[in-house]
Amino acid sequence: MLKVIPLGGLGEVGLNMMVLEYEDNIIIIDAGLMFPEDYMLGIDFVIPDFKYLKERKDIIKAIILTHGHEDHIGAMPFFLMEFSVPVFATSFTLALLKEKIKEHKIANLPHFQKIKPGDITDLGPFKIEYISVNHSIVDGVALAVKTPEGVIIHSGDFKIDPTPIDNQYTDLDRFADFGEKGVLCLFSDSTNAEKEGSTISEKEIQKTIETYFQSSQGRIIIASFASNISRIQLVVTLAHKYKRKVLFNGKSMITNVNLAKKEGFIKIDEGMEIMEHQINQFPDHQITIITTGSQGEPMSALTRIAHGNHKSIKIRKGDTIILSSRFIPGNEKAITSLINNLYRMGGEVIYEKISDIHTSGHAKRDELKILFNLVKPRFFIPIHGEYRHLINHVRLITEMNFPENRVMIAENSDIICFKNQDMWREGTADTGRVMVDGKGIGDVRGIVLGDRQRLSEHGMVIVFLSLDTQSGNIAYGPDIISRGFVFEDIGQFILEDAKCLILEILDEMEVPLSLELLALKTNIQKRLKRFFYNVIQRSPLILPIIIPVQENQQSLR
Repeated sequence: MLKVIPLGGLGEVGLNMMVLEYEDNIIIIDAGLMFPEDYMLGIDFVIPDFKYLKERKDIIKAIILTHGHEDHIGAMPFFLMEFSVPVFATSFTLALLKEKIKEHKIANLPHFQKIKPGDITDLGPFKIEYISVNHSIVDGVALAVKTPEGVIIHSGDFKIDPTPIDNQYTDLDRFADFGEKGVLCLFSDSTNAEKEGSTISEKEIQKTIETYFQSSQGRIIIASFASNISRIQLVVTLAHKYKRKVLFNGKSMITNVNLAKKEGFIKIDEGMEIMEHQINQFPDHQITIITTGSQGEPMSALTRIAHGNHKSIKIRKGDTIILSSRFIPGNEKAITSLINNLYRMGGEVIYEKISDIHTSGHAKRDELKILFNLVKPRFFIPIHGEYRHLINHVRLITEMNFPENRVMIAENSDIICFKNQDMWREGTADTGRVMVDGKGIGDVRGIVLGDRQRLSEHGMVIVFLSLDTQSGNIAYGPDIISRGFVFEDIGQFILEDAKCLILEILDEMEVPLSLELLALKTNIQKRLKRFFYNVIQRSPLILPIIIPVQENQQSLR
């Protein structure tokens, strides 16, 4: 039978990874990361757990990447540390991947195979055809995977833009061809399944942004995602039309633009691009700056500009700043603060709530209907989105009179089976999430996160105590130090009462204490926790440090 196992990307935004397994053959689609949720204090990002794949390492034929966004390739450096299998991707996706893995010391890099729409790859029982799709990053593909049980269509991330800036259309004809021949199952992007209508064309965004080029008498500063190459090319084209120089600013922006120029996705006339040190050599009405920081990221170029900390770019009266991206949920406060600072410094700020200066890269409901009607699958499974997105996508499909018994709302780790034109769920795979914190991979778990949460909310109390383990006499202490709990001068009475409580606990303990230190630590933690909560309704992290000594040792006093 054919098995499909999502290891990430279902019921969440990000972490996209899917396994296709037939007998002793596995191919993998994408390996993305997810940015940490609010409770994951100190975590840099999250990647899928590869345990299921480690147990089947010898039968993995390849990994295929649909496009170059972080939620689809961000986990690749960690994947390549574990698995040396061929990587298939389009030219720009591979360029981004190779740049990404430079910072990781990977001993044996695998074979990178560049593909393009229309190519076909044979991998054992799998024959994969790559289909062009339009998205908010160039060079994306959907996948049509021919298997012994039938054709699987994986949409990747897509939208249907009739007038794309980069001339990369979603190849509806090819989807229709597969639909006519018969498709076993469609796995379709659900990110915008709640939103009615169709996404605005990038051409419409160009018209809106052009009005600001027409009216602005000062510099135009545009902040965009560094991966949105089509939007960057749009701005470059307008800058050329209105005789402006272009400065690319921000590390990721400069890196991605250079890669895109090398791969032919950005074209800029000679003499148009300037460097930072040249910015004051031209009048303001001849300058366009394309930068990062549309989400108010703390260290981004635009945030540094907004706080007056950028070494070369200072906001001037007459500057027009365009945040050409949507507000990602969770970033609203940072973006609002950024906008206020830019206004305070004299700039005019344009953002999505007051102007159509951004469009999504994901299909809305009308586009999802179009793809489904073209593909005409026997079965349907929504992917890429939170659980509410998956539910709404299924409702959309069943409202089109598609049988409910032919749809499945799958979750990560589900083993989805196909055989003889039938589909069912058969248990779950051993998988999950792995948190990455600095150089630590998977070493931060629930207990550590719980401690971090308590530290951030209630602070820490450290108890120092030295005991003679034979007599039970105190050699030193108890001393209490608090951080982030109470201001010690004002809350001294609380800490003094806590010391008295510790002395009571010691009086209750039987001697000798040589085998009871762990129990003593636990008792101190429990009693102090209850005491602090009763007195001040706070639950700090309590760390008893008990140093055992013996009578024949020199007293610490």
